[in-house]
This record gives sequence, C-alpha cells and structure tokens, in this order.
Amino acid sequence: MKRFLGIFIALLLIAGGLFCYFRFYFVFGEGVKSGELNYVVYKGVLFKTYEGKLIQAGIRSQGAGTIQSNDFEFSVEDERIAKELMLKGGQVVELHYKEYFGTLPWRGFTKYVVDSIIHVEPAGRVTPSAAEAAAAAAELIPQGAI
Repeated sequence: MKRFLGIFIALLLIAGGLFCYFRFYFVFGEGVKSGELNYVVYKGVLFKTYEGKLIQAGIRSQGAGTIQSNDFEFSVEDERIAKELMLKGGQVVELHYKEYFGTLPWRGFTKYVVDSIIHVEPAGRVTPSAAEAAAAAAELIPQGAI
C-alpha cells in the first residue's frame, strides 16, 4: 500500500510539473507584429512589469455598429528593451514576440511577451515650411524658363 501511494504521489507531481511547464513556460507561438507604438509603462502592485500597446493598421468590429482599432497588448521581460521602447512612442515599430498559454505575474499581464525590436521608423515625415518648399522649387526650375 505504501509503495502504491508513493508511485501515485510521484505520478501526480510529474503530471503537475508537466501541466505547469506547458501552461506557463512552453512557447505556443512566435511572430512579428508591426504598428505604431502607443505606450510602454512600468506598473504593478506586487510584481512590477513593463506593459505596452501597439496600434496596428486597419479597424475591426466587435459587433454591429462598432468600430475599434486593432490593438496588440504585450509585456516586456527585458528591462533594456522596455526602456528603449519607452523612447519610441508614436513611432512605427516591428516587434518579435513569444506567445504562451498562460500568464505569470512576474512576467507580465499578457500572454504575449516581446523579446526583441526588429525595426523602428518615424511615424510620419515632417513637412517642409513654405519658404523651404519655394526654395526647393526654385532650384528645380531652370533659369529663364519663367
């Protein structure tokens, strides 16, 4: 009876360990998301984590008569990456992420964890002033053509 109980407890511990591994540590998916970085913040009550939001191009509808932007909410484990992203707000970024089945409080609030920045580009171009535009146009027009 003691041997049976010992085997049962060992199997139960192995099953629990496998469940925890697949639920919280197994990488279910990896990918790249691109969009305008809305924010990255450092927040939490007991466990402080870096959380962010990326606004992707296009719109989606939750139901009839509603329109909403495509948001990608993510967590960042690496402090260096998070601080770099904090300086990139409003810019278009491509982020590599890992997707897990479940969340852990010390890893972040979401099941998507960004682990690298692939590309960053400014959100929009600065338009030239009227004087700069006139000077550039004058250079393009040949002398005596007017």
